[in-house]
Amino acid sequence: MSESAHFLSLPKDLPEPIDDGACHHLPGLRLPSVPLFSTTGSLVDLASLSGRTVVYCYPRTGRPDQDLPDGWDLIPGARGCTPQSCAFRDHYQELRHKGAAFVFGLSTKTSVYQQEAVNRLHLPFALLSDAALAFTQALHLPTFEVAGMTLIKRLTLIIEHGTILKVFYPVFPPDQNATDVLAWLTEQSQEETRGDV
Repeated sequence: MSESAHFLSLPKDLPEPIDDGACHHLPGLRLPSVPLFSTTGSLVDLASLSGRTVVYCYPRTGRPDQDLPDGWDLIPGARGCTPQSCAFRDHYQELRHKGAAFVFGLSTKTSVYQQEAVNRLHLPFALLSDAALAFTQALHLPTFEVAGMTLIKRLTLIIEHGTILKVFYPVFPPDQNATDVLAWLTEQSQEETRGDV
């Protein structure tokens, strides 16, 4: 298996993350204004975006030229950032069609680090960097420490006009997250069409 293919697959018997309650406070929360650096070179303030925004938060994408941190596969929820990103890439147009005005990935890695993944994986959306942990701390997002890095636990936010509408947490398996988000958006779209919302 090539190094690139290694990151695209998920090992069997990965430990499944549990719901530790760390995101129970997020639904209904109005986002604070925290501009984040984007891989497009611009700043993005999620609190100011109109419409519905999908933000999948992930620990870090691996790189073919670098080894994974020791014990990475043993950390519940750590492995799978590349398959997750590829799934959002593959379902991007469907997500947009079902009402997502914006789709972003977000991690605590720098934009320079993130740009490698955007280019290698051909992502049609930008990745946002919270390297300063300003967004993570403002929202009290769950994190974990490994190899001297503070990384966000995998979760996905659906934001509407600056307010968190829905939270997916824990996310497992990561390569199914985009499908789960799409199913939720589809259900919401159907309810809105019927006038239930």
